[in-house]
Amino acid sequence: MRKGVILAILLMAGLVCVYAADITGKWTTEFDSQVGLQKYVFEFKMEGTKLTGTAISDIGGNVAKTPITEGVVNGDDVSFVENLDYTGMELKITYKGKIAGDEIKFTRDVAGQGGETFVAKRAK
Repeated sequence: MRKGVILAILLMAGLVCVYAADITGKWTTEFDSQVGLQKYVFEFKMEGTKLTGTAISDIGGNVAKTPITEGVVNGDDVSFVENLDYTGMELKITYKGKIAGDEIKFTRDVAGQGGETFVAKRAK
């Protein structure tokens, strides 16, 4: 009996570790930055804990579609990279976020120079 209880606890602990919130779909946000107002649509796709998709940015009328790479969702934590070509300059933008229902609170780092904090909302 004792071994059964211990096994059940270990199995449940393992399930908690592999749980990933499903953020598949479109998410939108707008925020101010050093280069002005930025509007984004994130189109996320999940397979297990792996996150892929597209980041669609509108920065002052310059629209770009960039593949999402290095994406991982672990529980309510999400991280990914956007390698944005901004007016001919390649920028590695690293995102980290916390999922809470239909919102994700993100911080992002633009080419190691800091960045912004913003909230993306699930498009309905």
